[in-house]
Amino acid sequence: LTGYVMVKTSEHNEAWLRDFTRAVELIPEIVECHRMAGDVDYLLKIVTTDIRGYDAIYKRLVELVPLRDVTAVFSMETVKRTTALPIPEES
Repeated sequence: LTGYVMVKTSEHNEAWLRDFTRAVELIPEIVECHRMAGDVDYLLKIVTTDIRGYDAIYKRLVELVPLRDVTAVFSMETVKRTTALPIPEES
């Protein structure tokens, strides 16, 4: 199960960011974390076994750091996955 978790926080200080970063690093199922521009503060990519696995990760995350809002969406199918970058070589 791959989930994309949108996190909003009311805290924007160094101590909160340190605690959030530590929490993200402690949870191996969080495979990506991005600080975002716009309405969402952070976007997490979580890979786990099933919805129960996600629920356990969610409970652990909110136990480690205070969050204002957490919204998750789940991938039903991977249509494309690549790590190649379309950057042309310089001549």
